[in-house]
Amino acid sequence: MTVAQTIIEVNEIAKSYRQTPAVQGVSFNVRAGEVFGLLGPDGAGKSSLIQMLAGVLRPSGGEAIVAGYSIQADPEAIKTRIGYMPQGLGLNLYDNLSVEENIDFFGDLREVPPDSFKANKAELLHITRLEPFRERLASHLSGGMRQKLALCCTLIHLPQIIFLDEPTTGVDPISRRDFWLIINRLVVERGATVLMTTSYLDEAERCQRVAMLYKGKIIAHGDTAGLQAEAGSDVQGRPCSLEEVFIRAMARQTPEAVWTPTTPSPAPPRTETVIRVEGLTKKFGTFTAVDRVSFEVYRGEIFGFLGPNGAGKTTVIKMLSGILPPTRGQGYITGLEIGADNHQIKTQLGYMSQKFSLYRDLSALENIRLYGRVYGMSWSELASREPEIIALADLQGQEHRLASDLPLGIRQRLALGCAILHRPHLVFLDEPTSGVDPLARRQFWRLIQSLAAEGVTILVSTHYMDEALHCQRLAFIHQGRLAAVGEPEELRQQAEAAWGRRLEVSSPEFGQAFLTLRPHFPRAFLHGSRIYLPTQEPDRDREQIIRLLTASHLRVDRITMSPLSMEDTFIYFIQAEDNVP
Repeated sequence: MTVAQTIIEVNEIAKSYRQTPAVQGVSFNVRAGEVFGLLGPDGAGKSSLIQMLAGVLRPSGGEAIVAGYSIQADPEAIKTRIGYMPQGLGLNLYDNLSVEENIDFFGDLREVPPDSFKANKAELLHITRLEPFRERLASHLSGGMRQKLALCCTLIHLPQIIFLDEPTTGVDPISRRDFWLIINRLVVERGATVLMTTSYLDEAERCQRVAMLYKGKIIAHGDTAGLQAEAGSDVQGRPCSLEEVFIRAMARQTPEAVWTPTTPSPAPPRTETVIRVEGLTKKFGTFTAVDRVSFEVYRGEIFGFLGPNGAGKTTVIKMLSGILPPTRGQGYITGLEIGADNHQIKTQLGYMSQKFSLYRDLSALENIRLYGRVYGMSWSELASREPEIIALADLQGQEHRLASDLPLGIRQRLALGCAILHRPHLVFLDEPTSGVDPLARRQFWRLIQSLAAEGVTILVSTHYMDEALHCQRLAFIHQGRLAAVGEPEELRQQAEAAWGRRLEVSSPEFGQAFLTLRPHFPRAFLHGSRIYLPTQEPDRDREQIIRLLTASHLRVDRITMSPLSMEDTFIYFIQAEDNVP
C-alpha cells in the first residue's frame, strides 16, 4: 500500500446526543502511512468523531470506511484492525496490575499468537523504555509513563491503524517528545497510519495533515505546512502557527470577533514584592508534591507557572491561597504570612480554580451575586459592579442563562469576573485556558494583560508551552521542584548557550531522512514533515547532514536556522535539573 492510498474515508458523518449535534456532516480522508490530526477545543466533536471511526459509537448519519470496512455495517471487523487509546492518562490501564501484567492482559484480550506476542512485547518495552519498570504497578507510574504503557497495550497486536484521543494532554514535554518518537518510528518503519486528536495547536504541527474542528464542523483542513504557507507570515516574518490558522478560520465564521494577535506586555518595574516564597514544601503522607520551592512575584507582574499535570502547580497555588497548609517553608502575600494571616490574605486575592469554579446549576447573574457575598461585598457594591462583570464576560442578554448552558469561552470569562468582583490586588489563575478554543484563549489573555496594566498582580499556571510567551516571568516546575525562574527570552538564551539554536531540515523523504540522521544527532526529532535538531556548530552539522542524506540517496530541499522553542527550553532545564547530559 502506497502513502497516496486512502485508508480512512469519512463522508458526511454526524452524531447527535438527543437533540444536541456533536458532529455535523464531517468529511475528510486519511492516507495510509501518515499522521493525521483532528484538532480543536473541548466540545468541538473530536472524541465523538474518533470513537465513531473506532467502532465505539454508532453515527447518527453519514458513513465512513476504515481499512475497507463500513463502520455502520461491520464495526466489529474494524476493531480487529485498529488500536484505540482513549482520552485520559492511562485510562485503559488496570492500576492494580504491573506494567508487564497490563501488557499480558491486553495481549490475551487481542488473542495475539504467543510467538508474535513475545516479540511485540519485547519491542514495545524497548522503544518505550519501560523495560526496567516491568514489575512496577501502573498506579505507581508518572503520567508520561502511564501514557507509554497505555500505548504499549494499544499496540500489542501491532495494528496498521492507530486511533489516539488526546494522547499527550497534561504529559510533561520530555515524555511528550518520547511519545512522538515512538509514533514516528511506527509510521516510518512499519508504515502505520495514525489518526490523533489534540487541543495543543503547537503539537498539531507535528502531523502531516490536519482537520480543524469547531462546534462539530470542519473549518479548515489540508497539508499542515500548506495551511501555514497560505496564511502567510507573522509580524516577525516566520510562517504562521496553526493557532493563527485556526483563529483566522474561526474569524471567517465570526467576523465580529477580535482576533488580532496579542503581544507580550512589557514587564513592570520590580519595586514591590507581592508574593515571597521560601522553601515551600508540601507532603501527602510519604509523597512530596512540592519540594522546597522559592520565588518572588512583583506588583503588576504576569508570573507563569509552567509544567505538566502533577508537577505541583495547583498545590503551590492552594498553599498560597490558604486552602492547604504547607508542610515546611514560608510564604508571604503582601507581607502577610500564609497560615497565620489567611483571613486577611483572602480579602486581597481572587482565585479562579481549574474548570472555572462556577456553580453550573446557577445562572450567570446568580453566580456573580453568590461570589460577591462570599467576598463580603454589600448589595450596593454588587449592584454597581455587576454591569462591569457582565460586560467583561460578554454576557449582555445572557445573564439569566444557567452557567452549564453558556459557551466555554463565556464561562471562562465569567469565572474570571467572579474572581475579580471585589477588585483584588492579586489574582491566582489555575490553568484558566485549558480546553477553550484559540480565539477565547486570545481574548482571555487580553483581559489578563489589561488587569496587569492596572497594577493587578497575576499568577497563572498552565501546561500550554506557547502561553509562556504571554508571561513576563516564568517558573518551570517539574515533579514538585522549580527547575528555573526568569524571563522567557532570558531562559531561552540560557538554553541556547548550552544546546545552540535549531536546524530545520526539509526533505521530501522526511521519514527516511529522520531515521538516517537520528543515530548521528540524538536530539533530532521529527516535527510534521520537517526534522529539527539543536546545534552549536551549524556550519559543520549542515555539511554532515547533506553528506549523510546524499550518501543515502535522499534529497535535501533546504536547511534553515531558528531559535529554540519554549518546549526545547523547558526540556533543557528539566534535564539539567536531573543531570541528564
